[in-house]
Amino acid sequence: MAKKTFVLDTNVVLHDYRSIYNFQDNDIVIPIVVLEELDKFKRGNDQINFHAREFARALDGIASPEFFDKGAALGEGLGRLFIRTGVPFSEKMRHSFREDIPDHRILAVTEFLTGQKTGEKVVLVTKDINLRMKALSLGLLAEDYKSDQVEDPDRAFNRSITTVDDFPAHLIARLHEKSALPAAEVFPGETIKGHRYHVLKNGSASVMVARDPVHQAIRKVDKLNTFGIFPKNSEQAFALDALLNPDVSLVAISGKAGTGKTLLALAAALQQHDNFAQIFLARPIVALSNKDLGFLPGDIKEKVNPYMQPLFDNLGVIRRRYNAHGQENRLIDDMLKDERLIISALAYIRGRSLSNIFFIADEAQNLSPHEIKTIITRAGEGTKMVFTGDIDQIDSPYLDRRSNGLSHLISRLDGQDIFAHVRLEKGERSHLAEVASDLL
Repeated sequence: MAKKTFVLDTNVVLHDYRSIYNFQDNDIVIPIVVLEELDKFKRGNDQINFHAREFARALDGIASPEFFDKGAALGEGLGRLFIRTGVPFSEKMRHSFREDIPDHRILAVTEFLTGQKTGEKVVLVTKDINLRMKALSLGLLAEDYKSDQVEDPDRAFNRSITTVDDFPAHLIARLHEKSALPAAEVFPGETIKGHRYHVLKNGSASVMVARDPVHQAIRKVDKLNTFGIFPKNSEQAFALDALLNPDVSLVAISGKAGTGKTLLALAAALQQHDNFAQIFLARPIVALSNKDLGFLPGDIKEKVNPYMQPLFDNLGVIRRRYNAHGQENRLIDDMLKDERLIISALAYIRGRSLSNIFFIADEAQNLSPHEIKTIITRAGEGTKMVFTGDIDQIDSPYLDRRSNGLSHLISRLDGQDIFAHVRLEKGERSHLAEVASDLL
């Protein structure tokens, strides 16, 4: 395969600070304007700020006077890394784009290298769709950063729950009677790998079951009242089974708005509060209209609270299931006061030790694969991690159904004994919300 030269946009580095090591033996060019932009992101607590700092450290580790001429070697089997200073805009660039902005300077470098490296492919790599369109308008090659993309997210998503018709009636009856049977008896000849859920049917008879790879068994799943929340359908019952299962330390719950993802996770956490030192409920902050928190008035708490309100709303739903002065609400108040129940922005877990914690990351579709990995690798002994989200409701401008962290997590961990994924499809918020979610 012919060698290529890849020109990286700033957003690629902010998405994955180790991206420069993912292009095999091809050369990589970082336009100098990218370094200027990264400098603006080095301060802050968000993941992109961390990536900017880590990339700067990585660059310092391989820095060389040859950066600008011969390039610096990235390692065995890898290409070389070049830093390219700015080049004058060509006549075509000047006519097409009148503004002298970082995106256009990156385009200018890509165009210059394309003309210079005759017979060699020069490709601009950017997660910005508009910049890719601009490159194509100039006749330049451009593509998304694909190293952490999932080929077919729906394939793994659709495996979590299946319905089996015409299942032997005597086995359905035995599962109702025994609650669990050896896997070889229920599904002879099949290998039980990964936690999966089925609705087994035969005429009017049916049973909800879970495949249990740890005990090589098929378990009956019941609809259990969990801290005031009663599952309204089989999908919610399966989600609670995964959330309450001590053998499963990592859970993903996907589904559209109104299916109960966060509410079920929070109820399961409160149901098991005695088993964990702390419940941590968090979500990433994705600012609206590309304005960061500094744009909002007030101190940091006042800036963050509007983004956390949906999490408090779910807690409010649970509170209203009980008497305002009852034991359950007193427990919640005490847990909030003692910080055994914390609702916070995801950015503020950096540096925390996540041991013996029931950790819920809401809106996980707005996390990159690297962010998901960073969170999970902080898990200590006794910690259970839950990621909830909807891959069709992504707010981050540089993530999509294939490149977001939730899709990455479900596709990569599918089949592992410690992991369970449940996809919720039935909206239970209201008929109005269900119609809007499906049709608008």
